[in-house]
Amino acid sequence: MAEQTRMSVVPSAVSIASRVSAALVVDALCRGPAVPAVGAPRLSARMRGRGLPAATMSARIAADMKTDIDHLPARQQDELQRIKETLMEEFARSIERATQDWKRNGKILKIILFGSYARDDWVDEPENGYQSDYDLLIVVSHENLTDIADHWYIAEDRILRDASIGRTLNIIVHTLDDVNRALSRGEYFWVDIIRDGIALYELPNHALALPKPLTPADALEMANVYFEAGFAEAGRRIESFEFEFGRARDDAGWLKGAAFALHQAVERLYACYLLTTTFYFPRSHNIKFLRSLAEDREPAIIEAWPRESKLDRRRFELLKRAYVEARYSPNFEIGAEDLEALAASVKRLRDLVALLTKRRLEELQAAA
Repeated sequence: MAEQTRMSVVPSAVSIASRVSAALVVDALCRGPAVPAVGAPRLSARMRGRGLPAATMSARIAADMKTDIDHLPARQQDELQRIKETLMEEFARSIERATQDWKRNGKILKIILFGSYARDDWVDEPENGYQSDYDLLIVVSHENLTDIADHWYIAEDRILRDASIGRTLNIIVHTLDDVNRALSRGEYFWVDIIRDGIALYELPNHALALPKPLTPADALEMANVYFEAGFAEAGRRIESFEFEFGRARDDAGWLKGAAFALHQAVERLYACYLLTTTFYFPRSHNIKFLRSLAEDREPAIIEAWPRESKLDRRRFELLKRAYVEARYSPNFEIGAEDLEALAASVKRLRDLVALLTKRRLEELQAAA
C-alpha cells in the first residue's frame, strides 16, 4: 500500500514563490514530507460561475458535507463499512498500550471518502484492466499518528488480504490542524475533498476550516515553480534510464538500475502533474497510488498506460516493485523487452503531463 508521511506546513504562495528555487522544490519532492501547496483560484472561479460570493460558498461547503453513500451499490457500501471498521479496530490496537499522552489519547477525528466513489463517477471494469480505487482521508488528533508504519500498516494489510473487499484502498492521513491550514490557504485539492467528499465517520466538535482561496496571480506563480522544477527533474530521470538501459546491451546487470531510474521518472512525472494542478503531493513511492490520484483528477492521463492484457498489467506491477526490489532483492528480474514497453508508456506519460500542465498554466495565466 501507499507509503505516506506527514504534511509539511507551507507559508503563503507569495512568500514561497519569491524565495524558493527550483532546486529546493525538487529537494522537497525527493526527500521532504508530503507537500501541500498553496491556494489556487479554482474555487473562486466556481463561485463566480454559480453566482455566489466566496464566503457563501465556503460556508455551504463546510455545512453540506454528505454523510451517506446511498448512491453506491450495496456491495461497495458493505466494502466501505468493512474498511472503516478495520481501520478503526487496528488503530485502537495500535494505541491501546501506549504510555505517551498523545498516543494514549489519540483519536480518529474523521474518515472521509473522496475521489470517484464520492463523486459517483467511478469505473468498475476489471475485465478491461480498469477499476477505480477507494480513496480515504483519515484525520487524526496528533502528528505522530499519521505514521503509516506505526498505526496503519496492519490495517492496510488486512484490507488488502480481505477477500470480501474487491477494490484497492488508498489512504492519506493528516492532522486536523494541517488540513485546516491547507483549507485556510484555499488549496483546491482539499477544497475539492470538502466539497465532494462523504464523511464515513466524524467525531463531534472538530470542525473543518472554511476555504479561503488565494489570488490567481499567487497560484500562477507557485504552479510555475512546481512545473519547472518537477518536469526538469523527471527529464533527468529519463536520461538516467536511457544511459543505464544502453549499458545493459552489453551487461544485463544494468537492467535493475534502469528499472529503478524508470520508476523514479514516473514518480517525478506524477509529482509534477499533481503539484502543478492540485498543489498537493503525498510523498509516496507507490506509483500505482500516484497514478490513481492523477487519473482520478484527469481521465485523459489514463492513456499513458495500456492495461487491457495481463502482460501490460504485469509490467506496470514490475515497475511499481522496482522502487525497492530493483535495488535490494536478488530475485527481482525484469527483461529488456519489458523495459522497452514500459519506457514507451513513460514517454507517453511525459507528453501528457506536458500537455495537461501547460493547459493548467494557461488557465491560471488567463485568470491572473
